Amino acid sequence: MMYRNRMKVIMCLLCIWVTNLNLFAQKKVLPNVAYQDGKVRITIITEGVARLEYVPDGKFVDNNSFIAVNRNYPKVDYKLKNSGKMIEICTSKMILKYKKNTGKFTADNLSITSVKGKGFVPFAWKPGLTDYGNLKGTYRTLDSYKGNLHLGDNKPMPIEDGLLSTSGWKLIDDSKSYLFDHSDWPWVMERPEKGQTQDWYFMAYGHNYKSALKDFTLFSGKVPLPPRYAFGYWWSRYWSYSDDEIRSLVNNFHAYDIPLDVLVVDMDWHYTEPGKGGWTGYTWNRRLFPDPDGFLKYIKNNNLKITLNLHPADGVASYETHFPEMAQWMGVDTTKTKVIPWEASNKKFMEGWFNTQLRPLEKAGVDFWWLDWQQWPNDKKFTDLSNTWWLNYTLFTDMQRNRDTRPMLYHRWGGLGNHRYQIGFSGDSFISWESLDYQPYYNMTASNVLYGYWSHDIGGHMGVDNINPELYIRWFQFGALSPILRTHSTKNAGLNKEPWAFAQQYIDIIRNTVQKRYEMVPYIYAMARKDYNDAISLCRPMYYDYPENKEAYTNRNEYMFGDNVLVYPITSPMKNGKSTLNVWLPAGNDWYEWHTGTLLKGGQTIERTFRLDEYPIYVKAGSVLPFYNKEVKNLKSNDETIEVTVFPGMNGSFNMYEDNGNDKNYATQYTITKLTSEKVGNTLTVNIGERKGLYPDMPSNRNFKVKVLASAVPEKVTVDGMEIKPVYDGNELTLSIDIPQKDCSIAKVIKVTYPSGASDVTDGLLGQMRHVRNAVLNLKRQDAGVVLNEGIGSMESTGIAISYYPNEFEKRIETFRKNFANMRELLKEQKTDEQRTEDFLNIAK
Repeated sequence: MMYRNRMKVIMCLLCIWVTNLNLFAQKKVLPNVAYQDGKVRITIITEGVARLEYVPDGKFVDNNSFIAVNRNYPKVDYKLKNSGKMIEICTSKMILKYKKNTGKFTADNLSITSVKGKGFVPFAWKPGLTDYGNLKGTYRTLDSYKGNLHLGDNKPMPIEDGLLSTSGWKLIDDSKSYLFDHSDWPWVMERPEKGQTQDWYFMAYGHNYKSALKDFTLFSGKVPLPPRYAFGYWWSRYWSYSDDEIRSLVNNFHAYDIPLDVLVVDMDWHYTEPGKGGWTGYTWNRRLFPDPDGFLKYIKNNNLKITLNLHPADGVASYETHFPEMAQWMGVDTTKTKVIPWEASNKKFMEGWFNTQLRPLEKAGVDFWWLDWQQWPNDKKFTDLSNTWWLNYTLFTDMQRNRDTRPMLYHRWGGLGNHRYQIGFSGDSFISWESLDYQPYYNMTASNVLYGYWSHDIGGHMGVDNINPELYIRWFQFGALSPILRTHSTKNAGLNKEPWAFAQQYIDIIRNTVQKRYEMVPYIYAMARKDYNDAISLCRPMYYDYPENKEAYTNRNEYMFGDNVLVYPITSPMKNGKSTLNVWLPAGNDWYEWHTGTLLKGGQTIERTFRLDEYPIYVKAGSVLPFYNKEVKNLKSNDETIEVTVFPGMNGSFNMYEDNGNDKNYATQYTITKLTSEKVGNTLTVNIGERKGLYPDMPSNRNFKVKVLASAVPEKVTVDGMEIKPVYDGNELTLSIDIPQKDCSIAKVIKVTYPSGASDVTDGLLGQMRHVRNAVLNLKRQDAGVVLNEGIGSMESTGIAISYYPNEFEKRIETFRKNFANMRELLKEQKTDEQRTEDFLNIAK
């Protein structure tokens, strides 16, 4: 009997425990709640971020919001003092004080002050304090703007505030944003007591801007990694292309040896005339594309991705091919309904739209969508719901839910939180130098809201009837050093941006610029992964790395392109065939001017000059970076030769990142190969580490090369202890070393030994040799019968001569420098007239 009674007691206690456990599970307990009373809850998300909630009815909101999509936070080290009428919460970055049980947050009951430390910026914040140091965010579109001035009223673009401020703090008011419900596909819902609650996020970061951006992702989500092909060249034009025209276009890209990855087809892919189509359309124009499946098969056979333009605002009309399926989905009578109207917030409509209108096109081969919403700004049911924001969410998450490939969307900025739905379409920019001049700044400030993947209409969209080659070249060079390289223009026969539409000198620059972009893709892709990991965009302002330098704020157009590369775009016309810039080179390391081959000291502002085929790209001295070679014409594969490129300097290291390229498992399935270089005395040692990690379909073997820039001719090169013969390119002053070991799992050690006293060629010799070759070519065009004298002729052929006779490197370099310093006298000996002499010197010097 006693045993049975004990068992009953145990069973009762067990039932009570299970019941309490169920109740606990039903009532979600959020982590890091430092203080809570009947109406106020304060949560510490990181040492620099606090969530501050006030709810009149005591019902706190735990649903995800449009801005905050994560409520599970890592453990935070903070101290709570709870005594008398005041609570005090201290972290390493802030001290928060609140008068207990005083309700709504005001300047009388809440204050947050900074904590002295690294990146210390003193502040004392209270509700209502204005932030005068905000570094700005981004804006929905460049439509109707010339530079940052509106074409209609000449007013500046009302670019919104970003997350970062020189004040060292940011308040995000999430009180009015919509919430997500808990359905399988989370959907928009109203916030309880909207307008009465306070739901704030306070961020304290001093001048550690990078930590602030990463902290933001802990509650607002990461920046998704785009597929690798997104970093190739996109061809786009508003033009009523036919199947035949596009085939001719693609064939020309092959014929002119220009890489290409993405084909953007504007709205004329569907019918546009009344009764068959319009601004909105989902039915292929069979006059232009007689066999859409055959066309898409051709695109895939050429290893291209394709996106089609969508203007969905007119709903689904009865003339669309798949209207009957949509009508059945919505339960409407096809004999009485001519149009099923657009309802973005109607879940049934959107599911039907995806399943009946878009899914058949996706199955046929459309890779992603160019969503071009230009109609009413907000939803008709949820009056504060931005159609742009909501469409970004629905299209991106539909791809997440229904595809094995990596989701990607191409649309305008909709507001904070849209960093989760790349890539941005910046709209129809006005063709002008002013517009080009504004876009570097526009790119950089967008990174302050994590929207780091703007895609601009490179070369501009509209406003003129013909193309200025110089403006287009400079815009194209900027585009190649932007997140996305996509040319585009409006439907104007004079705006032909096909590279082969230009004179030969411009074709060469365009092709070389595209090729340089493709060579840099392994580096760019690693930096895109860093954006996913750490929320640091590919194009980021200088003040991320140099927050205490005034030049980082005042040099508006200068930016870092990843961790190792500094870019200062040329955004104004040349004078006398040259562009001159005052470039700020930050202290901390030297900088290698890539196009001229000049190593420059950091910690100075210096005047630099560039020809049309040159661009202000500066690489941190000693960097060792992974590049492709010029043979790569497409980014579909992941087994191309890697050229481990060593820039002049003492030492450097880099983690080469790789993954499948287009799957959704990149968060955990990827590899890292560590690259290092070190120069001690006259010996350069380069290490290619063993590959670590796994991802699907990764190659076990690949070709590696080591390419040393601004190199003298070595006396000995070994790979893993074995001496090998390298290749020296005299025109480029580069040393190339083929690596026999191809197994990616085995580390490789390369040693390059230079002769004692070898010439230093980081003084701009590379640019001087190229300029002389161009000057000689120009002289021949002026006088085809000219016979070059020994001095001019030998200067022109110095590079190729060194390629043939590397053992004569020192002698030929010395002769070139002597002749270069004496060019005017050599031209007198050449008996060139005064005008041709000045022309020669202007090009060569």
